[in-house]
Amino acid sequence: MGTFTKAVTDSSFEAEVLNSQTPVLVDFWAEWCGPCRALAPKLEEVAQELGAKVKIVKVNVDENPGTPGKYGIRGIPAMLLFKGGSEVGQLVGNHPKDAIVDFLSKNT
Repeated sequence: MGTFTKAVTDSSFEAEVLNSQTPVLVDFWAEWCGPCRALAPKLEEVAQELGAKVKIVKVNVDENPGTPGKYGIRGIPAMLLFKGGSEVGQLVGNHPKDAIVDFLSKNT
């Protein structure tokens, strides 16, 4: 199975997320975070199902401390949804896949 989510760094965040023509769900995560690892396969499925409607990217908070700091991320996993360069919603914690899809359909 291919990877449908994409890694984004502090330096590529603006181009990949803020300048995106499509809504972007950003997953803030870390290697040591168990709930983050549990969430990852669900996000892959959501990305596969929604295809071009929503872009799903991941920011490793240990490797890229600037972006989470800028958006006030205190706990992970945290998912922020961006549309037209602005944050339009957030989900914190490891949610069921249906809840993530529901959140995206309400906010995109």
